[in-house]
Amino acid sequence: MDEDAYTSPCVRNCCLDREDICLGCYRSIDEILAWTSATPAMRKKILAQSQARRAAYLKRQQS
Repeated sequence: MDEDAYTSPCVRNCCLDREDICLGCYRSIDEILAWTSATPAMRKKILAQSQARRAAYLKRQQS
């Protein structure tokens, strides 16, 4: 798979929480900084983790 297969999930609404997780894309600050040099496999992992964080955040908000 080529490098552009996984595009950045950035929504240009950056706001970090207390744990340095962006509430726009749900990536950690370290994941955001690593994105440009990440391999496709690393990007896939980052996307999976950010999607899991988003789901957990939304679930907490519904409680």
